[in-house]
Amino acid sequence: MQSKKRRRVDPPTIHPRNRYSEKPPDFGLLAYLYPSFSPYVFPSSRPGGRPSIDWTDFNATRELTRVLLLHDHGVNWWIPDHQLCPTVPNRSNYIHWIEDLLSSDLIPAWDCSDRKVRGFDIGTGANCIYPLLGASLLGWSFVGSDVTDAALEWARKNVESNPHLSELIEIRNANDFLCSAEVKPKSGKINEGELFAEEKEAESLEPKLVLSTFSKPHVLVGVVKDDEKFDFCMCNPPFFESIEEAGLNPKTSCGGTPEELVYPGGEQAFVTQIINNSVVLRNSFRWFTSMVGRKANLKVLVSKLREVGVSLVKTTEFVQGQTARWGLAWSFIAVKKSSIALNTPIKSHHSFMLEGLQRQFGAFQILKAVESFFLANGAICKCDFSSFLVNVTLSNDQIGDLLKDGLANIRGRAISSMSNTSTDLKFPKELLFHVSVFEQSPGTVLVRGSLLHKDNPLLGVFSSLFSRLEEALKNDFVNKLRGS
Repeated sequence: MQSKKRRRVDPPTIHPRNRYSEKPPDFGLLAYLYPSFSPYVFPSSRPGGRPSIDWTDFNATRELTRVLLLHDHGVNWWIPDHQLCPTVPNRSNYIHWIEDLLSSDLIPAWDCSDRKVRGFDIGTGANCIYPLLGASLLGWSFVGSDVTDAALEWARKNVESNPHLSELIEIRNANDFLCSAEVKPKSGKINEGELFAEEKEAESLEPKLVLSTFSKPHVLVGVVKDDEKFDFCMCNPPFFESIEEAGLNPKTSCGGTPEELVYPGGEQAFVTQIINNSVVLRNSFRWFTSMVGRKANLKVLVSKLREVGVSLVKTTEFVQGQTARWGLAWSFIAVKKSSIALNTPIKSHHSFMLEGLQRQFGAFQILKAVESFFLANGAICKCDFSSFLVNVTLSNDQIGDLLKDGLANIRGRAISSMSNTSTDLKFPKELLFHVSVFEQSPGTVLVRGSLLHKDNPLLGVFSSLFSRLEEALKNDFVNKLRGS
């Protein structure tokens, strides 16, 4: 048994397809190739260490972003002082995660499967980083929206500076009211909760409807055109409630205007507004996504998504250097029934091996992926990192949702296994189990699941979920990396 200190393996790493995952930027080489970057680079104080820059110097971080975009992506780019300066490796993580979502078979593609992938970047900023990366890396087309004159002007300049990408990117002023119809509340005021007061009202709203008295800046409703279809939206939301809070980190200087950094209620309120808009535009996007800066907010937002009746939620963690962010994705499209294994052997214990893992993936990364998988299925999870164990709780309602989504034969077997053969199935209040992760050797991890109440009549739900977990982990950590 390894000691607790030993078992705390490397923290999550950047996306394996990120071009910087195996080879971080070489500041010394970049300074040699681009003399304008040279004044910001200084040698390491440690013998044999890598050159670095002063991360508190906005000019240094801006010049680094400029040369990385030019050197590695063929993109010409610039932003004026005080605008938010993005880091290229971190933003690339988000792009590659969306690529994973789009390539998965969790939900069906649009009818015209040969069409170009189209994304919507909420608050693209002067930097326009996501459209530029998505277009240059993957050939995706984008609409990037914003509300300030400076952001719109410089985003357009950055697009126009790249003629090879300009036809793929449209910059849209979110202050322009594009939709023709309006929803006018009788009182003249809007309560965001009213949007979801009754399920029938939410389902009856069409993409063209907008909230004319909505006092907050338009996010998607009123910005997306009536007949538009997108594969996804993405957003790097304002993380802070006040400009004072935004300036608390003395270790970095990424710039940023108040509109980019601050929103009443912080990121939780902003992403909640995206969730509200997604109910109206549920048929206009395959995936809705946003970055989240605080894990505590992620759990609250997942709960909100369950309240509005999404069909699927996915989460991930983005890590670059000392900075951690989380990705949140959801969809209203019905999950493919084939993604639920119906012929899984019914057992109270299951296990499987993950072999051939790359060296950056160990027990910690697999444990986080297990937690994300069950959170995406609506479960409550509690991680014990010292024991490398996740405790999972599924409520009665969540079990019912799983049964409705395609576990009918498991329901039948559950009924037949009960001593009471009444046709009224009484579900247990909760389904409780835990999943443990053991690092057997470098590149090999054992995942084991155990149901806490072995006489539970819904063993099949547990067995099916664990089978889906195995499929998801092997797809994310083994199959894709082998190119299969």
